[in-house]
Amino acid sequence: MRREMFQPVPVFVGLRYSLAREHSFFVSFITWVSLLGVALGVLALITVISVMNGFESELRGRLLSLSAHATITADGGDALKDWQQSIHKLDGTPGLIGAAPFLDTDAMLSHPPAMGGAIVRGIDPALEAQVSTIANAMREGKLSDLQPGMNRIVLGRMLAYQLEVGMGDTVTVMIPDSASAGGAIVPRLQNFEVAGIFEVGLQEHDSVLALVNLADAEALRGLAGPTGIRLKFQDVLKAPELARAALGRLPRGYQVRDWTQENEAYFRAIRIEKTMMGLILMLIVAVAAFNIVATLVMVVSDKRTDIAILRTLGMSPRGVLAVFMTQGVLIGWIGTAIGVIAGVALALNVDVVVPFIESVLHVHIMDDPDVYYIAGLPSEPHAADVIRIAAAAMVLTLLATIYPAFQAAKTQPAEALRYE
Repeated sequence: MRREMFQPVPVFVGLRYSLAREHSFFVSFITWVSLLGVALGVLALITVISVMNGFESELRGRLLSLSAHATITADGGDALKDWQQSIHKLDGTPGLIGAAPFLDTDAMLSHPPAMGGAIVRGIDPALEAQVSTIANAMREGKLSDLQPGMNRIVLGRMLAYQLEVGMGDTVTVMIPDSASAGGAIVPRLQNFEVAGIFEVGLQEHDSVLALVNLADAEALRGLAGPTGIRLKFQDVLKAPELARAALGRLPRGYQVRDWTQENEAYFRAIRIEKTMMGLILMLIVAVAAFNIVATLVMVVSDKRTDIAILRTLGMSPRGVLAVFMTQGVLIGWIGTAIGVIAGVALALNVDVVVPFIESVLHVHIMDDPDVYYIAGLPSEPHAADVIRIAAAAMVLTLLATIYPAFQAAKTQPAEALRYE
């Protein structure tokens, strides 16, 4: 009995019912709608998730263009007086391709009548290229112009726009100073000459970040060294474990934070959005699965006589169950296969399909650089996502066959043949 469900006769009969042409027009129509619905749902899921993967990679790349893969700081936020020696100790860390010092300071920047808050970051221009791509993002000036003692500053494009400054203008940097007599907090002021403007295409950098030479930042803060060391690794996705390995090369008194901790809110939001979008689009497959249920219910009703004959010829209820599960699975899995093939093809060619749609419909999706930093739709299909989507669709369509198949299996031959 247990082996009968897997014998070829029920499967053969199920395939025969699926491929037969004597169904009514309505049943055939619902069958094709179910198949196309599954295919459309899988296609939409693969394409949308691939595009969201592309946006996630684009966002990660822009965030890490100026943010390090990991940062090492001293406990308590103290200055690293021996940072050159610490970088030397980090040499040889697996996967490490660059290390550079930095000193971040919250400040107010003023160019009358404009004023705005900013993060003033002291860097070593000679080492900065090892951990960031800021040199490639310069729109005016050069990063190498930040020479020690020259009091020069490089601003993000949006920050420069807010302050209404350009090349050669003077910006006043104000930071709080509590080192005065009595412990009162008084502002410390220093004028800097604008020596460059950068744009990385991310508001969090372009509107709040200003770069100065590390020596000038130390003089502004009154410190004898940077506040941390920024690290860059070959594989950004392995940065958390590699950063811990790098920390193990240093003596006690240091702590490390990686990019997943510093930008956790961004990527948690993307994961939640991907999950919710996946669930919403899976409803398309669910609707198609309901159509499969309706199709099989009508087929079962139409084939009651055939079921009774099969039962009188010796087929068990389990065999009848296999017949109609085969029919439903064939519809669902063919639709899934079509959806996977079409979805992967579309995801790999989004950069071609979207411009074609825009030219035909005379619409523009994301090509206005004044509004969007990303001019096109990035797409990055992942094999794991495709497998999960296909598996979910196959399981959902398989579950849709259970109720109609059980109803067919419960058909009594005597009742079905009473009026035949």
